[in-house]
Amino acid sequence: MQESSFGALVAALRGRSGRGRRRASSRSARIRRVLARPLSHSYIETVITVKNRVTEMLGVQYPIVQAPMGWIARAQLASAVSDAGALGIIETSSGQFDAIRGEIAQMRERTTKPWGVNIAQMFVRDVSEVVDFVAEQGVTFVTTSAGDPTKLTEKLKALGMTVFHVVPSLRAAQKAADAGVDGLVVEGNEGGGFKSSTGASTMVLLPLVATKIDLPLIAAGGICDGRSMAAAFALGAEGVQMGTQMVAAQESPVHENWKNLICASKETDTYLLNQQSSPAFRALKTPLAERHRNEGTVSLAYGKPEDMYYGGDFEAMLALGGQVAGRIETIRPVRDIIESTMTEFVSTMRALSERV
Repeated sequence: MQESSFGALVAALRGRSGRGRRRASSRSARIRRVLARPLSHSYIETVITVKNRVTEMLGVQYPIVQAPMGWIARAQLASAVSDAGALGIIETSSGQFDAIRGEIAQMRERTTKPWGVNIAQMFVRDVSEVVDFVAEQGVTFVTTSAGDPTKLTEKLKALGMTVFHVVPSLRAAQKAADAGVDGLVVEGNEGGGFKSSTGASTMVLLPLVATKIDLPLIAAGGICDGRSMAAAFALGAEGVQMGTQMVAAQESPVHENWKNLICASKETDTYLLNQQSSPAFRALKTPLAERHRNEGTVSLAYGKPEDMYYGGDFEAMLALGGQVAGRIETIRPVRDIIESTMTEFVSTMRALSERV
């Protein structure tokens, strides 16, 4: 199995890369020179480019992907993510296919950088229509989720697309690998949005999948900065996905009430709801969530979703969000989120190399 870039870094700095002490020493010295340089946003942007299977497949500078959140992962947010050197994703889970057509068209106008589309099979009325439309738009990267990977993978790859499937368990990961996907988004249950009622945390699930399946892995759930990104790489990931952090971004189209709720939440201020049905979902603590927290079957919306997403009405719909909200304190521009993440990622690797 290919060693992660983080693992290779630590191995090199310890002089135990398996390629001979002289070569390891030279590599260690080279890495130490890079990590010893002062870190700044301009330095990160011009010098630090992570090269691994994820960045090569996605064609991006940084192995960071924005989560395909329904109603949120639209052109305004996704283009900002792509322009910052990461990968923006357009959603389909809202089921608003006509609106999504327009968002995809906007992406062509807003950015020249790579971007992708998520096909959420459970929420799309006509999956074949979406596949054909995505292909017509020249999209080359797709994540699939909320459905059977065997139904779409072969067709998408035949159309020339790179396909990653979102998985909440080792069993799902093995099924997706057998279906021929190019990579996996391994999603821990601490993340926000749709979840398995019996899912494991990223700390448990990610290294489990990494030891069993030789595919590029993108870690999701609990990722909001460079420190958590470095942890994901240590566990076997070659990229990370951010959801709740991106909801709270300045370019996120949601109402300020939702962004402020994320910034005010503690790590204990989420509930895993609808656990006796499927899918379960993790939502932020609101009066609506409080009233339904002990019910086995819970509706996601109690009014028009737009009233919550764009109007900030927490009685209209549950506000989805992950436990990582407890680590998010301010509303920031996407570029600042991406660049500060990479700065901290490098500094965290440097700190770890000095401990071993």
